Amino acid sequence: MSFTFSGQVALVTGGAAGIGRATALAFAQAGLSVVVSDVDTAGGEGTVELILAAGGQATFVRCDVTREAEVQALMAATLEAYGRLDYAFNNAGIEIEKGKLADGSEAEYDAIMGVNVKGVWLCMKHQIPLLLAQGGGAIVNTASVAGLGAAPKMSIYSASKHAVIGLTKSAAVEYAKKKIRVNAVCPAVIDTDMFRRAYEADPRKGEFAAAMHPVGRIGKVEEIATAVLYLCCDNAAFTTGHALAVDGGATAI
Repeated sequence: MSFTFSGQVALVTGGAAGIGRATALAFAQAGLSVVVSDVDTAGGEGTVELILAAGGQATFVRCDVTREAEVQALMAATLEAYGRLDYAFNNAGIEIEKGKLADGSEAEYDAIMGVNVKGVWLCMKHQIPLLLAQGGGAIVNTASVAGLGAAPKMSIYSASKHAVIGLTKSAAVEYAKKKIRVNAVCPAVIDTDMFRRAYEADPRKGEFAAAMHPVGRIGKVEEIATAVLYLCCDNAAFTTGHALAVDGGATAI
């Protein structure tokens, strides 16, 4: 599926690699100017370089989404660069948990909730006024299939993604009549650098991950990017408050 936008601006957090990078590239290919943000400066600038090399428009702004002042600065930089904001993909997130609930630490909880939940909340808090100023727009938040059900040995991460879906649905209802649509994308296991590191350490993880999807493989970052662009485009004008599973059938079992 191809998408075409004209004269509009998209913001991608967590844009240094993986799903964020693929989506930033897809936005640019579709004709949008893109603000790429991440705490990883080298990776974020690398994404911008790829966009520029392909003839697109992009700029990088470093931002820690857990810090409100930095989120505010990100929005100001977006306006300074392009004068508007039309679409936001709140993708920044972390996953550091590897044990059962009773084995988790307070530090893990604070870190995961800080990025995955507070970060999404802060971004929406400061994106929505910009979208209102444009007369509407769309926000897509990265949740997970772990936010649609249980995720053993990832209970804090799962709770954070359930929370992202809750924020998404609530904001969607609050701003529906203001022409702001808010949706979430819920990936299953996707072929990212993070996954490859885990697979290289233990090849059995790759086999298990593929087997958990009825389609028999893990997902591609481009498949998530396509879902995000669909949720932003005018063809999805009647879709808001939705948590879209892009999971190879995993949640259908």
